[in-house]
Amino acid sequence: QVQLIESGGGLMQAGGSLRLSCAASGGTFSSHHMHWFRQAPGKEREFVAAISKIVGSTYYADSVKGRFTISRDNAKNTVYLQMNSLKPEDTAVYYCAADRVVVTTTPDRVEYWGQGTQVTVSS
Repeated sequence: QVQLIESGGGLMQAGGSLRLSCAASGGTFSSHHMHWFRQAPGKEREFVAAISKIVGSTYYADSVKGRFTISRDNAKNTVYLQMNSLKPEDTAVYYCAADRVVVTTTPDRVEYWGQGTQVTVSS
């Protein structure tokens, strides 16, 4: 059983930057593909970024490509999401998620979830 705890969310003006962190425990971090999803009020949860467990290949939603960077530190059991050039439409609860088998853009297919951290971007 993997436990995930997100941190680093907050209030930021448009154009600013934030770095989210997700600390994992209770499992073998390096054996899991890691993801970030987000959910805005009244909207479905959507894929943001993912990083694979072995090669460290990265994947991004078109809406964040070129602005967000996902990375992982297997020694610290932590995955990061560096968010630059933030826009008001990035406002959402951001969730860290882990899966042993797949890298996926579909939330229903991911095994473990954190509780989420709020990111609010003001215009």
